[in-house]
Amino acid sequence: MKNNYLITVILVIVFAGAGFYGGMKYQQGQKGNLSGQFGNGQNVMRNNRTGATGANNLGGFRPVAGEIISADNKSITVKLQDNSSKIILINDKTQINKAETVNKSELKIGEKVSVFGSENTDGSVTAQNVQLNPIQRVGGATSK
Repeated sequence: MKNNYLITVILVIVFAGAGFYGGMKYQQGQKGNLSGQFGNGQNVMRNNRTGATGANNLGGFRPVAGEIISADNKSITVKLQDNSSKIILINDKTQINKAETVNKSELKIGEKVSVFGSENTDGSVTAQNVQLNPIQRVGGATSK
């Protein structure tokens, strides 16, 4: 009787440990890697708010970085590093910054951008903030 009890306890501990290990490995596989879009040796700001929901614990925000390949008054299309593209919806509430806040007319094809906003069910992103990022040249001069 004692042997059955001991075997049961050992099996429970083994299965609990295996379940914990499997859960940890699964969670590690679920973590997003923002450096895929924001790489190039740049530091990436990560959102560590507790209680955040959505992809990568960004409170529903979907960061997008790349080159503008199409633009109109209501949206831009951004080419990502993996050569796919993402439609970004912009409106009057969207902040567009280039060292200072600027207008939608500053969103030109060929500009490098970082976009922060909410991902929609169709895969597009409604922008909350668009950062225009000129490329730094050696010597401090900038180019677009």
